[in-house]
Amino acid sequence: MDTELQNLKRKVDRYQEVLTNTTAYRKVWVEELSQKILDQLNYIMGQVELDAKVEVRSGLENLEAIDLSLGTVRSGMSQRVNDAIQRDLIKHNGSLVYQQLFNGKVMVLIQYPHIEGYGEPKPPKTIAIYRPEELKDPYFIRHVEEFMQEITLWEDYDDEEPYQRIGFQLNFGQTEDE
Repeated sequence: MDTELQNLKRKVDRYQEVLTNTTAYRKVWVEELSQKILDQLNYIMGQVELDAKVEVRSGLENLEAIDLSLGTVRSGMSQRVNDAIQRDLIKHNGSLVYQQLFNGKVMVLIQYPHIEGYGEPKPPKTIAIYRPEELKDPYFIRHVEEFMQEITLWEDYDDEEPYQRIGFQLNFGQTEDE
């Protein structure tokens, strides 16, 4: 019985450690990490002259996110409503997101571009999940580099790579028998 209790005690201790870490990670986000992420992304954007906006999304406490967004534009495509009206299809150009998770860790992900009303958006790509102390300065450049690579592949979609998909599950106006 003592061995079973010792095993249970280790599990309880590990659980308590995880709860303590969550509190500490959330505190680090508020006191320094969110500002560090903002500073790093703004610095990188200035150095490479990328037209992007870095925004803080703080709708839920302890679930904040920092979003490096390439913005929203007219896609250049439109839907004819009638002879006099056309509705522009809106294109979201994609973003790199640093999302604080429920446990205080930070998930870095890529949200792919998508055009409203034209197929389904491609699911986000998770780059990594970090404890706050693991998120080092050189990683930010790597994250932005991977983001730009993925966005460029999406934008440069063609049939030269047969399995490359841009996230559309179906073509605009496609029917079942096509």
